Amino acid sequence: MFTHAPPRRRRRGFGALAAVLAVAALGFVVPAAHAADALISQGKSATASSVENAGTPASAAVDGNTGTRWSSQFSDPQWIQVDLGGAATVSQVVLRWEAAYATAYQIQLSDNGSSWSTVYQTTTGTGGTQTLAVAGSGRYVRLSTTARATPYGVSLWEFQVYGTGGGTTSPGAGTPPDSFWGDTSSIPAARNVLTVKVLNRTNGKYPDSQVYWNFGGQTHSIAEQPYIDMPANSAGRMYFYLGTPNGQYADFIEFTVGPDVFNGNTTRVDAFALKLAMRLHAHDGYDVQVGEDYQTFQEDRSATFAKFQAEVPTEFKGLATVNAPYRIPAPGSAPDFRTGGRYANYFTSYAQSVGVNEPTSNITGCAGSLAGNPDMCAALNRHTAHLPQSQWQDPSRYYQSAPANYYAKFWHDHAINRLAYGFPYDDVAGQSSFVSHGDPQWLVVAVGW
Repeated sequence: MFTHAPPRRRRRGFGALAAVLAVAALGFVVPAAHAADALISQGKSATASSVENAGTPASAAVDGNTGTRWSSQFSDPQWIQVDLGGAATVSQVVLRWEAAYATAYQIQLSDNGSSWSTVYQTTTGTGGTQTLAVAGSGRYVRLSTTARATPYGVSLWEFQVYGTGGGTTSPGAGTPPDSFWGDTSSIPAARNVLTVKVLNRTNGKYPDSQVYWNFGGQTHSIAEQPYIDMPANSAGRMYFYLGTPNGQYADFIEFTVGPDVFNGNTTRVDAFALKLAMRLHAHDGYDVQVGEDYQTFQEDRSATFAKFQAEVPTEFKGLATVNAPYRIPAPGSAPDFRTGGRYANYFTSYAQSVGVNEPTSNITGCAGSLAGNPDMCAALNRHTAHLPQSQWQDPSRYYQSAPANYYAKFWHDHAINRLAYGFPYDDVAGQSSFVSHGDPQWLVVAVGW
């Protein structure tokens, strides 16, 4: 039913990851006393030039939890910024670095998010916790790094801004409430690597007896068996079905499981068929969620199809009808974008303008010459290939003009923290729903309608 190869995955070695995680104790930040000014960045909207993976989003640097962190791709330069929600006077910035810190960086302020003034700079950063006295005003505060201290990216446990003013705290980007995930305290301990629990989140459309999972030659409804004691495996997929086993309402997650590590993702590379979200929890307290966002789970399937048609341009609208009501295929899997189709040349002129001679289906599918050029394939899908390559890592520039893969954009727009696999190399610049961590404890998979 679904045939694409597992997407390319780039990640730090797990031994190194465990070592750097050990430098900070898990817990919540207790801000130091400040004479008059308050912590005005916590819980606000944060964005970054890149992320290492779905488990290290920009939002983790402003969540008040020193057990979560933002981490960038392994290159210079990088940046992270926080929108304070309104004009603010800034007096102090506290950087709580993970082991992967920057030696050269600037603190910048902006009223509009595009024109910046520098209020602090150094080329001799030492990592650890750095408390910086600054003076200025603006709505946006940015840390801009130009030199890393390690071969990895740059990473912050917390990016704290103190001052007066700003706006109220905004909710996270589509993250479900804890109640969505059920009672995780009752998940049984694994005898193998981790326990997987499958949740029915079809809003009453199907009973537990008609929500099925398939893995390792076994098929069960979650009424029969909601848990899977997951062994190590070199590569695998777990399929989910609604109504009947092997029915047409079906989708999957994909993963590899080592003796003490889980690597996996939700995927829209081939198609959307069922709403899926995953929450991975490890013994060290690491906890991350990916997949369709909470609002998408709450709405009926017909509303999701209608929303897709309303939000994508004309060329992509037919994707919501060609295989309805079972799935919305990716462009490369749909006749309109393949040879002889109405939009077979959708990307042709743009691709040729940057020296790529591939049909549209190879661009959206990262095939042909693009199979070995992930950065260019991602840049074409995101409409950044015409920009200087230094800007290809900046998510704020993605999907700003046509031609672009608006199918992929839709799933990013409606994903937890806007992270999704909309095409095979969507992990470039850390935009995919890939999660990875050592010593995993449990994985909860929510299946929606």
